[in-house]
Amino acid sequence: MTDPWNPAQYDKFQREREQPFFDLLSLVRPAANMRVVDLGCGTGRLMHEQLSARETLGLDRSGRMLDESKKTTLPNGLHFEVSTIEGFPGGRGAFDLIFSNAAFHWVEDHHALLTHLAAALTPAGQLAFQVPAQHDQASHRIAEALTEVEPFKTALGGWHKPQPVLEPHVYAELLYGLGFTEPQVRLNIYPHVLAGPDEVIEWMKGTLLTEYERHLTPDLYGQFVDAYRTRMLQHLGNARPFFFPFRRILCAGVRTRG
Repeated sequence: MTDPWNPAQYDKFQREREQPFFDLLSLVRPAANMRVVDLGCGTGRLMHEQLSARETLGLDRSGRMLDESKKTTLPNGLHFEVSTIEGFPGGRGAFDLIFSNAAFHWVEDHHALLTHLAAALTPAGQLAFQVPAQHDQASHRIAEALTEVEPFKTALGGWHKPQPVLEPHVYAELLYGLGFTEPQVRLNIYPHVLAGPDEVIEWMKGTLLTEYERHLTPDLYGQFVDAYRTRMLQHLGNARPFFFPFRRILCAGVRTRG
């Protein structure tokens, strides 16, 4: 499949996307000479600099996103690789911190994922991740409903976007069971004030809708976006400015037992 990620589209709402990153980073306990992996790193390098890490490996499935990071000289110890999160090899006791900001919702089976990641941490290693929790909101329900509408239904051949995000209390229980004795799990509502409801569609074109783009031809994807826009605007109304509450789950912890 082609790489649908468009850094310019994604960064249209850079300010709104930044705060959850900093909130997640605030849950990390800085330490000297950290070896870090950033899963689904996108175009960012902030974490490496903020933590003064000895080494940071940034993995992302989108080469286009990583190309943006390589346009300027990288700081010492920071390097990037094109890879899926599922393809992360781990390695027992390899990393002091595994960090992921808004990427795990693309990966199925979070029980298996977190178990694999916990095993890759050093003693007293840290895990910190953040996932959007919008799956039961209109933005996602309308996209899913269109998979049952022709011509998209036939073109998708029975494909539906997976929904792997767990409830906050389930993440807390899972982390505790993996040895994070005092897991921190928060459901945060981020209030974004956009110019109008049409900007919600632009937001989703940079994230959610890219997965539908991967499964449709360019012509059908254009039709899909048009149908999505029509239904979304009917639902959202025409208020300007437009209040867009965005839910995110932030999780972090130090592994204190194996």
